[in-house]
Amino acid sequence: MLRGGAILQVSSPNQAKIAEEAGACCLLVTELTPRGISLMPDPGLVKQIKRVVSIPIMARSRVGHFVEAQILERVDYIDESEVLSLADEEKFINKHNFRCPFVCGCKNLGEASVMGEIRILNNMDEDEVFAFSKKIASPYELIVQTKQMGRLPAVQFAAGGIVSPADAALMMQLGCDGVFVGSEVFDNSSDSYKRVRGIVEVVRHYNDHHVLVDNSCGLNAGEERIEQFGE
Repeated sequence: MLRGGAILQVSSPNQAKIAEEAGACCLLVTELTPRGISLMPDPGLVKQIKRVVSIPIMARSRVGHFVEAQILERVDYIDESEVLSLADEEKFINKHNFRCPFVCGCKNLGEASVMGEIRILNNMDEDEVFAFSKKIASPYELIVQTKQMGRLPAVQFAAGGIVSPADAALMMQLGCDGVFVGSEVFDNSSDSYKRVRGIVEVVRHYNDHHVLVDNSCGLNAGEERIEQFGE
C-alpha cells in the first residue's frame, strides 16, 4: 500500500536507485520527448528501471489511450494522466478491462466537488442511501463506505511543486495520504539523496517538529530550482 509514502518521479536508472535507497515507496517513470510532446515513457526505459529496483513502478498513459495502458500493464500502477497530451478529451480508460490499478488526477476543487455530495450523503438514512446508489449507478457497498468515511474511499496524494521536506509536511498536515515528488529534486543539488531522504522522513513523521527541523537543514543547493516554482 502506498499510503503514508512518497512517490518519486524518475527518468533514469540512476535516479531510480537513489530514490529507492532514500526510502521512496514507489517510482513514477517519466520521459520528455522532443518538441515538448509528452507521451507515455519508452517501455524500454521502464524495463531498465524495473531491473535495478525492487519497489513498485508506476508509468503514465494518456487520457483515453487504452492501448498505451495495455502496453504498460506489466507495471504495478498506471497513471492516466492529463499531464500528457490527451488522446481523448472526454472518455477515460475503462479500468474494469485491466488488472493493474490506476491513478487519476484531480487538478482543482471544482473537479472534487463530490465532497458537497458526500456531506449530503452523510445525512441520508439507509433507504435514501440505497436510492442514491441506484440513481448514480454505483455499487451500494461503495456508497455506504463513502458515507462512513466522509470522503472518497481512495488514497489521495498531493502533486506539483513539492521540492522540500516542508512542502511535503504541509500536504500531509492538510490531510493527504502521501505525495508525488517531481524529478526536479535531482536537479541543481549536490546531494539528491539527502533531499529525497528528507522528504520521505517528513512524510512518515509530519507532525514531529524535530524530524521536520533535522531534515530541513543543509538543503540550500536546490534553492534555485525551488525559486522557479514560485515565479
